[in-house]
Amino acid sequence: ALLPSETVRLVGGNSRCAGRVEVLHDGQWGTVCDVGWDLPDAAVVCRELGCGEALSAPKSAHFGEGSGPIWISDLVCTGSESTLMNCRLIGWGIEANHAEDAGVICSDNPFFRLVGGSRCSGRVEVPHNQTWMSVCDAAFDQQDAEVVCRELDCGAPVQVLGAAAFDKGDAQMWKQEIQCRGNESYISLCQTSFSLKHNCTHENGVGLFCYSDIRLVNGPDICSGRVERQYFSKWGTVCDACWDMRAASVLCRQLNCGIAVSVVGSDWFGEGSDEIWADVFDCDGNETKLSECSISSWSRAECSHKLDVGVICSGKLF
Repeated sequence: ALLPSETVRLVGGNSRCAGRVEVLHDGQWGTVCDVGWDLPDAAVVCRELGCGEALSAPKSAHFGEGSGPIWISDLVCTGSESTLMNCRLIGWGIEANHAEDAGVICSDNPFFRLVGGSRCSGRVEVPHNQTWMSVCDAAFDQQDAEVVCRELDCGAPVQVLGAAAFDKGDAQMWKQEIQCRGNESYISLCQTSFSLKHNCTHENGVGLFCYSDIRLVNGPDICSGRVERQYFSKWGTVCDACWDMRAASVLCRQLNCGIAVSVVGSDWFGEGSDEIWADVFDCDGNETKLSECSISSWSRAECSHKLDVGVICSGKLF
């Protein structure tokens, strides 16, 4: 593995693998002008720092304006170089404005984690200054959740949960606002805003529940079985009064299992033994994932494991 470079660094991001590009020359750190700055240039920086692949090469002082000299401009890398100094460049000492400082976001950049739940659910935390901080629920919305769940390969978000649903934790509160459009592949590609005015405490930590926390079990394959959801890190069954063919159609589509063949009772795939979740999915049947359906609650008192619902899909699609 390459050792982290001692002549290039990333400043102003949430980790050492994202930030404004700065290079060391004549004992002084300076920035890189974004004229000609592109993804191959960023790829060299990420490789030099041992930070994986380049995800983005943001311009216009995305990570804030630097100070001191602007050392390099018109950098031309093929993307295969081992260090920036192997690329063609104009340097040292450029007449330019720090508003044009170049930045990099690399793939090995842990921009968040989910804590207190499962791999696909938990309290949202982001790294800052060598520690992890909880995200304020007012700074996080459904579009942000879409990106987090996608990056974790956890399907679609079911619910964004405020009020520290997954334990309050003891982390400090990160009060910047995350501003995703919802179609980004990585949360690190989303903009952040420093304008959040909310007074956040541990009571306001945001939690997230993504939807690969749903499965079909006890069937002959992954495309048929008893419906189980994971909620607050506990797996539970779904009451058949909460489910219909339209919901089954959406589930089969989401699991890439073709079309829904049948909704069946517990006599097909057996009774569960843990929690019973009684959320009613009101689907049109055309949705691509269950999180797009309206969800309402129904009395758990009217459910038992004798009413556990199962679904049979037509089969795995590739």
